[in-house]
Amino acid sequence: MSTPSGTFVWYELIAGDPAAAESFYRTVIGWQARDAEVPGMTYRILSAGERPVAGLVGLSGEGASARPGWLGYIGVDDVDAASARIAAASGAILHAPADIPGVGRFAVVTDPQGALFALFQGEEQPMPPVPEGAPGHVAWHELHARDEEAAFAFYAGQFGWTRADALDMGPKGLYQMFATGGPPVGGVMASPDAAPFWLFYITVESLDAALDRAARAGGHTVQDPTEIPGGQWIAQCRDPEGTPFALVAPRR
Repeated sequence: MSTPSGTFVWYELIAGDPAAAESFYRTVIGWQARDAEVPGMTYRILSAGERPVAGLVGLSGEGASARPGWLGYIGVDDVDAASARIAAASGAILHAPADIPGVGRFAVVTDPQGALFALFQGEEQPMPPVPEGAPGHVAWHELHARDEEAAFAFYAGQFGWTRADALDMGPKGLYQMFATGGPPVGGVMASPDAAPFWLFYITVESLDAALDRAARAGGHTVQDPTEIPGGQWIAQCRDPEGTPFALVAPRR
């Protein structure tokens, strides 16, 4: 794990049936999995080749871990100070700052509209950047918010994110892309009829092939393949437990 401040540095899948979830994502994405050997809990590391991408853990039955979902971790220099700033900006602290022995310090929070994310302050040296378009890695971060302008202002104020290009989506409003010190890494859009959440786009080599694997493994597509600027293809899906995720590929 790496902790460049203000960027997504880790992802975690909270699953009701971790073994079934591991099988599904290994089938669809091609991840490998291993035990993280965390004392007192079962925590699996999902990797693309030798590079860790995400963690997998079962439901805890309380707090932020009481329902299945993907959780993104944003790197910060000081988890305690960042948590205090989020609370002062009308966010919520769902899991107070705590240590992960030998790894770092984290907290689970929400933005003022209720979208869940986590903060992470690592002890290790940053890992080299992932090459653009590398299969098995998260390529895009999309926030579905009730008020996209207020949401962007919150994250810009907390993490220094800057506006990149914006797309006019007609009746759906403006899709505001954001950057964290380099090229755009995500977008914010209005989804007034749904609870706010973060959606993560995982790179695969062929979109249609991955969607076929997902369907055969019990998942389903909720937004059909769409070509986006730059010639890539995307689709939004749900896994067998109903957890949203998305795929992006250079070809169908």
